[in-house]
Amino acid sequence: MTKTLPPGQIETKKWPILHEGDVYQFDEETWRFKLFGEVEQELTLTYKEVMALPKVVNTVDMHCVTTWSKFDTTFEGIPFREFMKLVNLKPNVRYVRIYGYLNGDPFGYSANLPLEALQGDDALFVYRWKDAENDWQDISPKHGYPLRFIPPAQFYLWKGSKWASGIEFMTENKPGYWEVRGYHMNGNPFKEERFADRNNLPSGYGGADEWKDL
Repeated sequence: MTKTLPPGQIETKKWPILHEGDVYQFDEETWRFKLFGEVEQELTLTYKEVMALPKVVNTVDMHCVTTWSKFDTTFEGIPFREFMKLVNLKPNVRYVRIYGYLNGDPFGYSANLPLEALQGDDALFVYRWKDAENDWQDISPKHGYPLRFIPPAQFYLWKGSKWASGIEFMTENKPGYWEVRGYHMNGNPFKEERFADRNNLPSGYGGADEWKDL
């Protein structure tokens, strides 16, 4: 947690709500979390099985590609590494795509990330949060309930999938939902890696005017 404002960002005390598609309505009976890809055996978990995994509390900084940054939000969640312990990876796995619901499709949204960067307490599948102005509470459906991935602060927040539904383990760095629409494959806010081509802004990018009144 650096509390360093990346270039082109504006600090906000709010937690703006931005997402693609409809808000997922959680149904515990049908909700599942899948671990697949370059693994010896795929695994599908129920909500109860996911919530039984070890948990941590961590305070993080968040940086959104639409130019807002929020410092000092505390989350309770399940570290990414706990899911890794449940499967045997095949050789040369170096990347993942983390999936989330999009308009009813449990694998409609995805974001690619390097595996090495996700081994600490700052790579969390979260379900509760608090900050200086809010006591502990569940994340709302609009924020990704029941489970949202929050990436380390070295990545823009689009790399965090709302309504998380699974992890695909990969040997190659394959693009996710926004990456195929022109966003940067790495997405480091401190290097201002917003877009693969700055002269061709992706659809869906609204900048500060999109969130400042939320």
